[in-house]
Amino acid sequence: MRIAAVALVIVAFSFGTMWWRSRGQTQAHETDRPPSSDAAQAPTKHATSRPEALRVNVLATHPHDPDAFIQGLQMIDGQLYEGTGLEGHSQLRRIQLPTWSVEQHVDLPSDVFGEGIAVVGERIFEITWRDGIAYVWNRADFAPIRQFHYEGEGWGLCYDGTHLVMSDGSDQLFFRDPDTFEVVRSVHVRRAGHEVDQLNELECVDGVVYANIWQTDRIARIDPTSGRVTGWIDASGLLTEEERYDADVLNGITWLPDTHRFLITGKLWPRSFEVELVPDEHAAGGH
Repeated sequence: MRIAAVALVIVAFSFGTMWWRSRGQTQAHETDRPPSSDAAQAPTKHATSRPEALRVNVLATHPHDPDAFIQGLQMIDGQLYEGTGLEGHSQLRRIQLPTWSVEQHVDLPSDVFGEGIAVVGERIFEITWRDGIAYVWNRADFAPIRQFHYEGEGWGLCYDGTHLVMSDGSDQLFFRDPDTFEVVRSVHVRRAGHEVDQLNELECVDGVVYANIWQTDRIARIDPTSGRVTGWIDASGLLTEEERYDADVLNGITWLPDTHRFLITGKLWPRSFEVELVPDEHAAGGH
């Protein structure tokens, strides 16, 4: 009897652990990706240092389509592009600021869930959540160029000038060849020595990767070589309580090179925000 009781306790503990690890994973995003072969080595003193604590300071506000389940945002050459998700609602859009009017759009197939986007020259890449398809569009007229197929999930995407950097909701960033879409390398993301998963929408700026952390109001600034989080950004408090009632999570970040600001928004948000990053004097060591 004692042996049976112990066995029941072990089974219950194991089940509880599995439930806790899956808690917070909703239907919109789930990931159970195994670790890659380049698993991170034991953290060094530098890797375990706390990231710089930052917050967003709002400098301007614009509308945003409250029906847009935004998955990707990219400003380049004065033109703003947005990728949206949800089956039957996924699009690639060209947006006009400051009104956020849709100048041009192309629909993805109705059974496809669109995700992050990235501009590479005259091509726009748009990945998908669980469909394993990366669409490549002509930037000028949104005509389809080709498709790539990949394993696993697609969440965020950006272009660092050499590679497409892609997230899949895990703690990894994947660097892909834009001509073949093959993975060249990957890196595990760590904040003060601890893994940071739920990496979502990405933005590449001057050799640094910024990542929205899904289901939070945080953005990570990441060294793409080491995977170390060098900045931990608080983007909370942008919407009013009334606006948050119908809105989903923070998502969507792009660099505005003309003003040296970021433009950020969220899924189903009624507004977007031009912000600068400033020290967060109320944060305790980046935590």
